[in-house]
Amino acid sequence: MDREKPIILSGVQPTGQLHLGNYEGALRNWVSMQDDYRMYLCVVDWHALTSDFNEVKELQDRIFQTMLDFLCSGLDPEKVSIFIQSDIKEHAELHLLFSMIIPTPWLERVPSYKEKSEAMGLDSYGFLGYPLLQAADILLYKADFVPVGKDQLPHIELTREVARRFNNLYGNVFPEPGGLLSKFPLIPGIDGRKMSKSYNNDIKLGDSPDETAQKLKKMITDPNKIYKGDPGRPEICPVFALHQVYTNAKDVEKIARTCKSGELGCVEDKKLLGENLNTALENIRSKRKELEKNKDYVLTVLDKGAAEARERAVATMSEVRKSMNLVRSYA
Repeated sequence: MDREKPIILSGVQPTGQLHLGNYEGALRNWVSMQDDYRMYLCVVDWHALTSDFNEVKELQDRIFQTMLDFLCSGLDPEKVSIFIQSDIKEHAELHLLFSMIIPTPWLERVPSYKEKSEAMGLDSYGFLGYPLLQAADILLYKADFVPVGKDQLPHIELTREVARRFNNLYGNVFPEPGGLLSKFPLIPGIDGRKMSKSYNNDIKLGDSPDETAQKLKKMITDPNKIYKGDPGRPEICPVFALHQVYTNAKDVEKIARTCKSGELGCVEDKKLLGENLNTALENIRSKRKELEKNKDYVLTVLDKGAAEARERAVATMSEVRKSMNLVRSYA
């Protein structure tokens, strides 16, 4: 792999099968960047334990399902190193060393800490340290960029602060990574909220065409459009939002026009969306079914990715230990 390319580190929690929001918000973006960047993609199983520490029975299957979606979406293991966080123990070592030098208030001021702590009732040491482990994930590979949405920018800024503090204390070891803002459409779930597994409103990449059609039948639309013939407002309709992603532009214009006039009813509209969405996902789902039968290949991809990630992680930690005088030298 080309070491001269800018380095990207990104990660995803192993929540099981990924959905359309994950695909449009992350996977499609990663696939488009894999030729231009040296990419490390990490399945962050330790991060998952900050909230799901009591639900580990299905963890390995969730990792496998996540990997299936990575690979069927077009990520190429010859171009990208895909690995599991806990397979690279250097993540934990660097996190530990960072925890010695980072003031607690730096972690408490991260916006997502207070929000999730109150919403989910989380107060563990590991949850407080989540952003610092994330910083270790990024800096371990000396990443130049991290693809993020705007809500994650505070985490990137914390990572930059951690790098500066370490470098000021021990010498210039870490570059300060930048956030690579991703532009992607907001994918609504079947209830109109942002698509999320936690809301149980998602359409998974691995859903069958029939499962997809059945979910779309339940999707909310313009509340004022009750019967066919009622004029609709496509600009507020979640079904139309998905049309804008999965239906060709010419047909989108017609759908908007006939919805507004009342000529197009919601039942027919959802049927059209289902056909277009299933066509768009056909190749991905076909590849996913083939990968499901070849677990050894998925494990080989993870082993290969871990070996590549470990090589860089070991080199970084060698620098870190030397800079912190943690290398024995009594001569």
